[in-house]
Amino acid sequence: MAGREEGRKDRPCAIVLSLIGADDKPQVVVLPITHSPPSDGGLAFEIPHATKRRLGLDDDQSWVIASEANLFTWPGPDLRPAINGDLTTIAHGLLPDSLFRKIRDRFVAALRERRARLIQRTS
Repeated sequence: MAGREEGRKDRPCAIVLSLIGADDKPQVVVLPITHSPPSDGGLAFEIPHATKRRLGLDDDQSWVIASEANLFTWPGPDLRPAINGDLTTIAHGLLPDSLFRKIRDRFVAALRERRARLIQRTS
């Protein structure tokens, strides 16, 4: 829904960029991870099953979608720990370097091509 401050549901995300905001606070750009097959394969990256298992995610196929990102101050109110109340479970782990670089580089290119959106969330 347009204009919403929070997403419609909790979902894992891939952090693709971090930066320092104008207020000197760390900010992150995250891309959603979804089970829905992508409509634009050029802007989606399937997460290998072994990686999903290592990260503690489910066994269903999942993709990182590089067409719409969220930007927010870290840590922010949109973060949800995998285990309720345990802030150490906010981050599941790292994507393999080669996959991470492909996702990050494609997202940055998509922004330049105006094929991706960056949405500012509540700080």
